[in-house]
Amino acid sequence: MASETETRLVMLLLFLAANYMLHCVHGVSQVPCVFIFGDSLSDSGNNNELPTTTKSNYRPYGIDFPGGPTGRFTNGRTEIDIITQFLGFEKFIPPFANTSDSDILKGVNYASGGAGIRNETGLITGAVISLESQLKNHKVIVSQIATRLGSPDLAQQYLEKCLYYVNIGSNDYIANYFLPQYYSTSSIYSPEQYAQALIEELSQNLLALHDIGARKYVLVGLGLFGCTPGVMYSHGTNGSCVEEENAAAFNFNNKLKALVDQFNNRFSANSKFIFIHTASKALDNAHGFLVSTAACCLLELSGECIPDRRPCYNRSDYVFWDDFHPTEAWNLLNAITSYNSTIDPAFTYPMDIKHLVDCEIKRELEFTNESTSQLSATE
Repeated sequence: MASETETRLVMLLLFLAANYMLHCVHGVSQVPCVFIFGDSLSDSGNNNELPTTTKSNYRPYGIDFPGGPTGRFTNGRTEIDIITQFLGFEKFIPPFANTSDSDILKGVNYASGGAGIRNETGLITGAVISLESQLKNHKVIVSQIATRLGSPDLAQQYLEKCLYYVNIGSNDYIANYFLPQYYSTSSIYSPEQYAQALIEELSQNLLALHDIGARKYVLVGLGLFGCTPGVMYSHGTNGSCVEEENAAAFNFNNKLKALVDQFNNRFSANSKFIFIHTASKALDNAHGFLVSTAACCLLELSGECIPDRRPCYNRSDYVFWDDFHPTEAWNLLNAITSYNSTIDPAFTYPMDIKHLVDCEIKRELEFTNESTSQLSATE
């Protein structure tokens, strides 16, 4: 089994290196910018100065990240960190909380640990930047980009070429619906009604993004949060997944996939939406990972890592870093399949990120060729 794990990791790292070298030649990225919306799965430091206990800017978080802890809720890179490397970005997309030394024309990360689609989600641990607030922050950046480029119209044209990555919704269940002692949503909505309410609110936010330039969307479905160590422990299942919570994730994901179809039909002329089916990677065999029911780090009651305590040494064998967040090794596996789903076609719909970006490059080339032909005809 150890040999199998080592082989798997070598193959993944070779794939990462090959793609990184292929697309980072001369520092050219496949899209000019990436804007990131989400929760702790994507947060890169936006919670660091918030009055909340949902923070990760301390060791052992970041133990494998260049420079150490940054506010990422894992031992190394997040999934979107790795995806941006595949896309050819030389630097990670900066958090909104700290863009002073960064080029906002490359993109901004608005994700916040504990955040949800609903504004009240996650507030039991302190302040949080909900999806609605993240969009408000994005409008601030859009205004700054318009100033940099010289006009709102030029900003719009630029922003239409960017990638918009949205990975949010798990906390609306883990830190809302399934906490009836703090929230009333489970007494107001059935699971079906709640999923629909979330999708409708998410839809309104996605449309608001469209109004200010978004055209290429990556919408990430919910993972099997019923299989996280924290949820399994709280239900006393002795390492078995909590099917009620996984069923909620599948229900949400089915509706999100349908929303992708709806939007692709509605905006077929100039926009494209894709769905990342994270829950399709079941943890029953864990894809060669040795440990899928326990965290790598020593845990506080909150499910986060105890500060400055030494984590497991074999981190690449673990699916989970703490009670709720995956290790960099698991993030790498998901990032590879999100970017290029050839090895697992069911993971993305209707295409993977590579093909989404390739479609844009193809359209740009067609536009350039058409413009050149028209120019030649008039000479």
